[in-house]
Amino acid sequence: MKQAEVFQKRKAGVLLHITSLPSGNLGEDAYRFVDFLQESGISVWQMLPLGPTHSDGSPYQCLSAHAANAQLVCLDSVKQLPWADAERLEGDTFLIILVHAYRQFIERATEHEKSAFTDFCQQQSYWLDDYVMYREIRHLNHTTAWFQWPEALRDRHPDAITKIQQDREEALNIRRFGQFLFFKQWGALKEYANERGVQLFGDMPIFVAHDSADVWANPELFTLDGEGQAEKVAGVPPDYFSETGQRWGNPLYRWEKHIDEQFLWWQQRVKTQLELFDIIRIDHFRGFEACWEIPASCETAMDGEWVKAPGDALFNQLINAFGELPLVAEDLGIITDEVTALREKYAMPGMKILQFAFGDDASNPYLPHQHTQDSVSYTGTHDNNTTLGWFEELDDDTKTRVYEYLGGSQEAIPWLLIRASLASVSQLSVLPMQDILGLDATHRMNVPGTTEGNWNWKFDWDMVDDTCSIRLKNLNELYGRC
Repeated sequence: MKQAEVFQKRKAGVLLHITSLPSGNLGEDAYRFVDFLQESGISVWQMLPLGPTHSDGSPYQCLSAHAANAQLVCLDSVKQLPWADAERLEGDTFLIILVHAYRQFIERATEHEKSAFTDFCQQQSYWLDDYVMYREIRHLNHTTAWFQWPEALRDRHPDAITKIQQDREEALNIRRFGQFLFFKQWGALKEYANERGVQLFGDMPIFVAHDSADVWANPELFTLDGEGQAEKVAGVPPDYFSETGQRWGNPLYRWEKHIDEQFLWWQQRVKTQLELFDIIRIDHFRGFEACWEIPASCETAMDGEWVKAPGDALFNQLINAFGELPLVAEDLGIITDEVTALREKYAMPGMKILQFAFGDDASNPYLPHQHTQDSVSYTGTHDNNTTLGWFEELDDDTKTRVYEYLGGSQEAIPWLLIRASLASVSQLSVLPMQDILGLDATHRMNVPGTTEGNWNWKFDWDMVDDTCSIRLKNLNELYGRC
């Protein structure tokens, strides 16, 4: 199968989540960042999942696989809209300001603007109606998980749902309005980026959170009992990094149900992501070949087993529905021949992480001489330390090996690894913004296996040296990535 068109040329990208912009939203900083990418010869902006998060802030355990985090909306931009009364758009919380904005919109917007909102709600109803209902009921139940709600709401009894629709009509529409504002601002940003040759690269976790609108609305598609409790959960087995493995806790899929419905749920999920992004990374791709299935009663991942998944049938259905798929497979860790064959059959690039390259001998698959065109080269990812932080923690022998492998150059870390990634034969090279800025371990985005202190990193424009774009542009031209 031929690779998607977006992978046909050598390109460079930068990994930076929206929340890591100085403002943390879709306002002026996002447009300025696109300009920075264009000036640097960079044509891909990779980010993390955009969904509304739980209290831990992790974008990989979202309240919805479709909805966006409305708090990414730039309120300053909303205040400039023709119907907005900026002086009255004030409040202590984002939600209070959103309430004022919605009421001003209903009172002051033109019929054309209101029609655009109505059209959005109709076009996105396949996920939006369930999402706003879930969020409102969750709010009324003090943000407890849906499987802890009163039975009638937990099990979506029609009379209980109808009563919420009637009693909370405005509140539900306010939540719809928050999504409308996000998608409108996102569409404008995507158009701005694409016009400047910058493609947006998103991230789609294979699993969804147990406490999410998706599982509440479709419990039959997941490994749940009659009360909504998980029977089997996802994770990975014990390995070099963890003696007990990783127990993620996401319910697994009842794949036979998805097959019966011709993967409709997946088609809808991918449809939403393709509207948002030009390229999509699939997190934990190996789970489409086989999942590590853990009984929910087990506190660790040690007692799980590998259970086959119908990845081939799924991707065949998605190809039939959408044509080519601009997907990147996160194929890190212990990958079997079957997983590689599935990835290659559907022409998905895999991932090569340079921070993983120097702990073994010359056969290490992450070393640049082992890279292939159908891959994406990274210095590190959101789960890694910054490259400077990583290097500072290496022993002296490994530091020497890094410099010897990369030609004995005394170029400073992280730029030595940045150069190696850009020089790689990998069709796409992606650099975390922290590495471009030369930042140490205190600027790390996430430490896997921990729940506090993650996902909060932001950069400041004062960190961006005047010569940064020039240096990147020169390297991208040197290695044929402009």
